[in-house]
Amino acid sequence: MELLQTCKKAMLALAWMGLAATAQAQPAAPAPAASWPPQPALIAHRGASALRPEHTLAAYQKAIDDGADLIEADLVITRDGVLVSRHENAIAILKADGALQEATTDVADRPEFAARRTTRTIDGKAITGWFVEDFTLAELKTLRARERIPLLRPGSAAYDGQFEVATLEEMIALARTQSERTGRTIGLYLETKHPSYFQAMGQPLEKPLLDMLAKHGLNRADAPVFIQSFEVGNLRALRALTPVRLVQLLAPNGSPFDQTLKGAQGRTYAQMATPAGLAEIATYAQGVGPGRAMVIPVANGGHGRPTSLVQDAHAAGLLVHVWTLRPENAFLPARLRSAPASNGAQRGDARADMDAFLRSGIDGVFTDDPAIGRAALDAMQRKP
Repeated sequence: MELLQTCKKAMLALAWMGLAATAQAQPAAPAPAASWPPQPALIAHRGASALRPEHTLAAYQKAIDDGADLIEADLVITRDGVLVSRHENAIAILKADGALQEATTDVADRPEFAARRTTRTIDGKAITGWFVEDFTLAELKTLRARERIPLLRPGSAAYDGQFEVATLEEMIALARTQSERTGRTIGLYLETKHPSYFQAMGQPLEKPLLDMLAKHGLNRADAPVFIQSFEVGNLRALRALTPVRLVQLLAPNGSPFDQTLKGAQGRTYAQMATPAGLAEIATYAQGVGPGRAMVIPVANGGHGRPTSLVQDAHAAGLLVHVWTLRPENAFLPARLRSAPASNGAQRGDARADMDAFLRSGIDGVFTDDPAIGRAALDAMQRKP
């Protein structure tokens, strides 16, 4: 048994340090390795973000402890060029009257940073607040994380003020050490956030991301890493620079912002989700990440009939990782809400929600509470 554990740890070290079958970047999209990720894959959306302030090392650790296969991060960049994990580059947003609308840090309460308040146009929308790109990493590290939706997640909000903003490198270190500790590969699922915006301001995300992956031996086809984006152009550019698995995110409505910039020549998410659109995506990505309603729409307050998206994507050779399953009433179909249904923070029947999506044939699922997903997956795998 001791020898088996030693061998297992050695294999995990090989996977993380890139000593086994390292690959050079190829322009063609490589096929996913057969052994990783597990299918269906359990993806911790911003960590265990229903239980801890999102995008913190504590949220990621909780997700790993609860059985997640991958930890997910939205990546933005500091003034001095360091990639950090935040839901948006806006770390506090103000309403028109100056009241706080949303915050993932305590920056609005920090008088030394009051002058950093500004208005920026991001993906065509004017936002007033404080932004990561106006802070050095050292300054950002003085801030403390907060629960983004405290009225819906008071339990997570109880941890406000305890955790720092996490860097991508810290995430990599956590995934590696926890892989060794648990004996299972903990992967990374990384989103380039607002790539056109950062490109326009002269701080593109892609090179720092690939440099960091290369530094840790992870810029290779069999690395336990996915890179995802809601935009198209940066994924196409990444395809020529890295063999890492890429995922095209899809939303139920609208268009990728870089496609919006093209006007009539741009493609909508609806067009991209057709068989023809999926075949085109397969030329540069290994998977798609559709919003949950694109796989199972809500009908009559419950789960409707699944769409053909999963089958269509599989026919194009694409993985399907659906986003995002959340446990609170506010995010569940009416029939799955717990009494009182009007209480959005009340936890509903998230297990039934998870079971329905796993039965749809998806290859992975983003969840804010990985413990629910792990229980559902374990039960599914025990069935004949």
